[in-house]
Amino acid sequence: MCATAIKRLLIIMPLLLVLANVLAPLFAQTTVGTGSIVGSVSDPSGAVISGAQITISDLATGQLISLVTNPSGSFNSPPLVPGNYKTLVSAKGFRSSESVVTVQVGNTATVNVSLRIGNEKEVVEVHDAAVQVNTEQPTVQGVLHEQQVESLPVNGRSFLDLAQLEPGVQIQDGVEFGKDGFLSISFGGRFGRTARIEVDGIDVSDEVLGSTTTDIAASAIQEFQLSQSSHDLSTELTTSGAVNVTTRSGTNGIHGEAFEFFRDSSLAAALPAPPGLAEPFQRSQYGGRVGGPVIKNKFFYFLDAERTVQHEQAPVLVAPPFQQYSGSFSAPFHENNLMAKADYQLSAMHLFYRFSYFDNRLTSNTGLGYSLNALKNVTRTHVAGLDFGRGSFSHSIRFGYLKTVHDVADASRSSGLPFGGYLLDLAMGNTGLVTGPSGNAPQKILQSNYQVKYDGSKTVGSHIIRYGFTFNLITAAGFAPFQKLAPYLSTNVGDSEVSFGATGTFTCPGPNGVTLTGASCPLNYPVEYVGVGNGLGYYTPFPGLGLPAGSFFYHRFGAYVGISSKWRKNFTLTYGVRYAREPGRSDSQFPAIPQLNALIPGLGNPVREPNTNFAPQLGFAWDPTGRGKTVIRGGIGLFYENVLTAVAPADPQYRTPMGNVFAQSPTACACTGLLSRLLSLAARFGQPSAARQPVVLSPLER
Repeated sequence: MCATAIKRLLIIMPLLLVLANVLAPLFAQTTVGTGSIVGSVSDPSGAVISGAQITISDLATGQLISLVTNPSGSFNSPPLVPGNYKTLVSAKGFRSSESVVTVQVGNTATVNVSLRIGNEKEVVEVHDAAVQVNTEQPTVQGVLHEQQVESLPVNGRSFLDLAQLEPGVQIQDGVEFGKDGFLSISFGGRFGRTARIEVDGIDVSDEVLGSTTTDIAASAIQEFQLSQSSHDLSTELTTSGAVNVTTRSGTNGIHGEAFEFFRDSSLAAALPAPPGLAEPFQRSQYGGRVGGPVIKNKFFYFLDAERTVQHEQAPVLVAPPFQQYSGSFSAPFHENNLMAKADYQLSAMHLFYRFSYFDNRLTSNTGLGYSLNALKNVTRTHVAGLDFGRGSFSHSIRFGYLKTVHDVADASRSSGLPFGGYLLDLAMGNTGLVTGPSGNAPQKILQSNYQVKYDGSKTVGSHIIRYGFTFNLITAAGFAPFQKLAPYLSTNVGDSEVSFGATGTFTCPGPNGVTLTGASCPLNYPVEYVGVGNGLGYYTPFPGLGLPAGSFFYHRFGAYVGISSKWRKNFTLTYGVRYAREPGRSDSQFPAIPQLNALIPGLGNPVREPNTNFAPQLGFAWDPTGRGKTVIRGGIGLFYENVLTAVAPADPQYRTPMGNVFAQSPTACACTGLLSRLLSLAARFGQPSAARQPVVLSPLER
């Protein structure tokens, strides 16, 4: 793959040089966190006008940006915050032209003006200047603006739910990969764990489990963009797709809202539930936002807060012979979203700082039965950004710090659910009866990001070159001593086991005070497997993020250079190359193990880090009618994907001298003893010492 990438790069570089000398200009500094305006100015005969004055003003904040067309009659704005802008074009001997254009995140807006001869003080207003279709970029993408986000009936108000409005996009429940309480996005049927998610140009993706580390309140979203193929060169590491969100800012007017949404199962259709089991449901979401000026035209503030309180009875359907234990458990969900943002602007400079706090807490099972987890996720994010232009240069800089904690605790022992107080994690075959302390608890996963990102452009003659880099210092750490709370017991429930249980003499408490006997009582079944954890729960020997071991360190670096040019008035060609490097994912930090070379030559050599991950890209956007209503896009490129830590967390164990001492769950017993004896023994440790009675095992059960 690396050799192929180099070969493609060597092929494409001469093409870049040739195209840079023969193609007509027009390119914009558009990043995943900003938009831009490009255009050309000509006279009635179609000849370009050099030196025309361009004034771009933000209708919401009053920011003014002054530009001059280059010798080719083209102009290119610095990075712009998404919103509505007025462009005024003037030149000596010509009437001025004024139009309003909408700038969208990650998009290039086009304003091509043909000036009429006359007095420049006369202004001609153009009312249909807004391009209905993006005809400048080859990326397949869609953008939702704030009015759409506000008016769309999104159930639950999760910002990723907005992605369903784009073709070829599906929502995945985070339960599928250990992210209860979160959603993820599948592009074109691909698994959704590695969709890249950026907010205000800074990465907020979960590097351990996938999806996102944080939710964004719908009332805080300015624009929401998805790109599915031929990603912009400034997009972070992904092959599947990317989500780009920009948050709102204050304006010259004070604006705000307060809201509450309430939903109750008594006022709506019943939720899907197994026959005979009810699933009552209630959810309240409330919050508000306010923004305005501190200093008009210069300094602005924006505050947003949203809270979700949800109560649900989650059904549990248990198959015979334990159908009496069918029932439900309480599954509350609480979520808080807080955001504060400050913006400062001068003529061609925009500076902002944003702080976001997110937490959610919920109770869920491990997929079956009554083995419950108490989950807590907390994420804090700091982002600072600076966008400005000077002369022929344009710059966009981002700094970000993110810290997230995923914590799993047991919620079974104090729940009052069947056998919840026993110190045994119990699974009865494929009946659906899974109960006792959670085998996934306790567990803690941490991640921190320190990111700096730069995107720039430079006008060279009749062309503009794009370039940029990103560096993200990622640290992940985990503590997951599976089965530490209690041993894991399982037994098959087949015909022979049911016959065996039918002869048992033990009784079990059932629902509504009913006493269960024989095969209906799990205590009468034999134990077939017992596993225990060693309580260590670490997968690497490296300390970090406050843990004595279990840390992973990734230093993600990316850089790119590219050009986009107007080959014809209605045909834009984009080409460039991106480079990606990420030490730490391949266990290259571990030294050689010479002893392994005796088995297979080279097996014990250090892991080589891939240092030649070049990714060339080529794309076009063609407007066949030239009227901005239809566009045909095409592109080809090489893209690299992220490898989540959770995909192969145990790999470092095979490179460290400490080996497999971490996170072990050895088999304690492959036996045939009565389950009742082990459960009784476990029950003793859940009682006060004065109430404990000795348990005597028969020779067969010892």
